[in-house]
Amino acid sequence: MPSFGDLFTDLRGEDRTLRVSYHPDRGAVVLSLWSGTLCRGSFRMPADDVDRLVGLLTAVRAAADEGDPDGPGTAAVEVATPVGEPAVERTGDISGTARRVALPAVPAPRVA
Repeated sequence: MPSFGDLFTDLRGEDRTLRVSYHPDRGAVVLSLWSGTLCRGSFRMPADDVDRLVGLLTAVRAAADEGDPDGPGTAAVEVATPVGEPAVERTGDISGTARRVALPAVPAPRVA
């Protein structure tokens, strides 16, 4: 763990944790998901996006404090998005309608 970061435990327990670490040499914040001592996945966020994430988390906290069961509204997202940020271009089908095909059954080899 770098000298600047923190560790958060999952509500479900079972040694699930989220580690957040700052890497100034790379200009990145790394969010990694752990199960015990095994890293299950990581995400490298540009340090420039931290303000946007903090804005979202602040809106979530405000909604929780107000007892809003639906969470923060779209206004919170608008406040958290910096002016002049480029739009995200979606280049692939993300609708979850991907075609799934069963693999053919291969018989087990017979050993005499």
